[in-house]
Amino acid sequence: MSVSDQTGLRGILAPVASLDRWLQIVFLALLATSAVRYLERHGFGPDGVLVLAGAALLAIAYSVRPLLPTRAWWPTAWVVTVTVLWALLTLAAPSFAWCAVPLGFAVLQVLPFRGAVVVVVLMTGLVTVAELRIADGVDPTVIAGPIGIAVVTVLVYRALQRESAERQRLLDELTDAQDELLQAQHRAGALAERERLSREIHDSVGQQLSSINLLLQAAEQDWSSRPDAARGHVHTAAATAREGLDEVRRVVRDLAPASLEGGSAEALPDALERLVADAAATGDGAALEFHRHGDARAVPAAVAGALLRSARGALANALEHARARRVVVSLTFQPDEVRLDVRDDGVGFDQSGPSRRGAPERGQTERGLGERGLGERGPAERGHGLRGLRDRAQELGGRAEIESSPGEGTTVSVAFPLTGDSGEGGAS
Repeated sequence: MSVSDQTGLRGILAPVASLDRWLQIVFLALLATSAVRYLERHGFGPDGVLVLAGAALLAIAYSVRPLLPTRAWWPTAWVVTVTVLWALLTLAAPSFAWCAVPLGFAVLQVLPFRGAVVVVVLMTGLVTVAELRIADGVDPTVIAGPIGIAVVTVLVYRALQRESAERQRLLDELTDAQDELLQAQHRAGALAERERLSREIHDSVGQQLSSINLLLQAAEQDWSSRPDAARGHVHTAAATAREGLDEVRRVVRDLAPASLEGGSAEALPDALERLVADAAATGDGAALEFHRHGDARAVPAAVAGALLRSARGALANALEHARARRVVVSLTFQPDEVRLDVRDDGVGFDQSGPSRRGAPERGQTERGLGERGLGERGPAERGHGLRGLRDRAQELGGRAEIESSPGEGTTVSVAFPLTGDSGEGGAS
């Protein structure tokens, strides 16, 4: 809340709160000096008593200003009171004209600019008249001096007020811009986190639920003819459900998959090998292979989690949508990067066709990695694959590539650098 809102002050010097004390000190000092000078020249007669009484009344009226209630009308009443008292004293004793200087500043502090200008002009005219009364003849400096000082003072402080108002306006705009930026950053962060959670749930829990569904369908088919195989499918589905529950908890806490905890060099290859083995159990006869090349190295948890989720999504898409009969998962450790390749012999898709723009025709296969659904999947169900794969890789400083053509299968490649700070601070 501004000074004027709190006290009713609307003048151009209103923000200078410390000016009150000094103006009061100077005004009272000049008032006392003028009263003493009057007594020295005119004595303590009836007129002297009236002048001293007027000076005391003016001192009291000036000093009670901070004690007045904060009402919109009181500044005008106060200015009228002290100005009239000062004018009467000045007409009786011109030496009181010096009190016009601090009184004029007080008026500039209290009244708005236009009203303050009117009062200062009247005070300047009265000072000129009072000085002419005691001057020998007509002295041009007595006329020009007070007027010039008054005009310059008002104009200077008017310019200062405008500069202060402009500065305040710019500060307000800057504050508003900062608030808008903070809100935009908050919204962007919320959207990014929502997208991350959506992507991770799709590529982890969603794929595990799909595997559970296939396992239970296989168990239903083998329930009578192959009870042992059916029980195995149910057992695997239960284990997958437990892993999915752990995965949900870790996705919410932004941690790596449980199979990658420990951070050893063998954690990622072992997790991928188990993933391929589990997928083979639900692959409906498809041949799945896992190969690793190069010397295994410890991989940051965020990168390892991204590779595992990418492999899980690519495998599920190859088996469920590309109708692949053979899928090969390769993990390659190079001196400066780790690379995952998932190759299948499925139906593939046309990368230059509509699917590249996120609108494949119904039944066209893009292995669940496009912007829209594939086969019998709708947009809401298969909308995170390709975009999520690339977004996850970019967030951690890596890259994702998809190569495919109709009838020629698909290759999904994801690579992350193993030097610098790749993945150390990223979210998986």
